[in-house]
Amino acid sequence: MVPQILNAAEWTFGTRGLKGTRLEEIAALCAIPKANILYYYGSKEELYNATLARLLDIWLKDADHWLSPQRDPLEGVEGYLRAKIAFSRTRPEGSRLFAQELLSGGQMVRDFLRHTLRAHVARHDLVFRDWQARGLMTPIDTTHFLSLLWSGTQAYADMQVQFEALLGHAPLRDSDFEAAVETFMTLLRPLFPRQA
Repeated sequence: MVPQILNAAEWTFGTRGLKGTRLEEIAALCAIPKANILYYYGSKEELYNATLARLLDIWLKDADHWLSPQRDPLEGVEGYLRAKIAFSRTRPEGSRLFAQELLSGGQMVRDFLRHTLRAHVARHDLVFRDWQARGLMTPIDTTHFLSLLWSGTQAYADMQVQFEALLGHAPLRDSDFEAAVETFMTLLRPLFPRQA
């Protein structure tokens, strides 16, 4: 029941925002009474926070899986890039939900940003420094590098309408997402001199 509620909440919050979403709409998507949602989540805001937390947990786990010192750096960065593009492709509402939250001031994710995300970036800074010390990666600022990867890959969800207009078709196709990955990798390969 909980995954079903969170899936419906992700779609609804990502489409309508926190203020535009009604719990009755999420309940209807799940074909359950509103009371069932309130049993698991005491309020709309609590459900919103749980929905955001699930998204952020997935994103952090993807990075931890792909960006590790034991992994080949170019393979790791490409795997992470593909995971982020796949998320934007298959769950665009989740990406839009996070973007809307940030654009509205990020009140609900402020602690996550200041503590969890900063610690996450610091962990990956150690990975990048290890790769750089071994001559496997050109020195680059980790915070800016990861932020650019995030914003670039999430653009395929957040700015989907713009991509569709520029490419002249909707929805985006498999070949569009693969072209995105190849474009990113063309830009990123020079950072990995021993493997480019």
